[in-house]
Amino acid sequence: MSVKVILLEDEELVREGIRLVLGADPEIEVVAEAGDGSAIVELVARHHPDVVLTDIQMPGVGGLEVTRRVTTLPKAPAVAVLTTFDLDEYVYSALQNGAAGFLLKDTPPRELARAVHVLARGEAMLSPRITTKLLSEFSSRAPIRAAKVRLDTLTPREREVAVAVAQGMSNAEIADHLYMSQSTVKVHIGRIMVKLDASNRTQVAILTHDAQLI
Repeated sequence: MSVKVILLEDEELVREGIRLVLGADPEIEVVAEAGDGSAIVELVARHHPDVVLTDIQMPGVGGLEVTRRVTTLPKAPAVAVLTTFDLDEYVYSALQNGAAGFLLKDTPPRELARAVHVLARGEAMLSPRITTKLLSEFSSRAPIRAAKVRLDTLTPREREVAVAVAQGMSNAEIADHLYMSQSTVKVHIGRIMVKLDASNRTQVAILTHDAQLI
């Protein structure tokens, strides 16, 4: 089955370029696109996408509000923010609101398609280089003590998994790194998200970083 994507981008040329890149992958289908997020709830209800790619700054309803609206829906698709990386603060807010990750608009075509597949599997798209820079820049704004208290609820093994998630590892990479099966990794991540009251892996990564575990 194809991964279904909704694309929100106000610059028509950029939107067309991304659509062409994704359309070149036979396993990805852009089912809807728009220049802003005003109709995102209706589009999700109509097309049942696996992934929503949204620009941050758009006329009308922008990416932050799109993220908030989509992530509160039942059976919400993954939301990824498109950015030029000139808008770090907006991206950080999107991640806190439940975005599964963020992508640079100049991401190489093959990497962009791979990112969509990763997001569709329910994993966060965390580029270690970019995510570390982003979280480091804004970690001073987060309540470090509160994050540490929340991380203290994890078992030692769960903390190891949380750190691996924060380092941008996939489930397969975590399994290899910690010598466990991928099914066990999924169980640990599920428990971690419940204990930390996190809606996705990205929020786990933010809390882990805020607690100064990486």
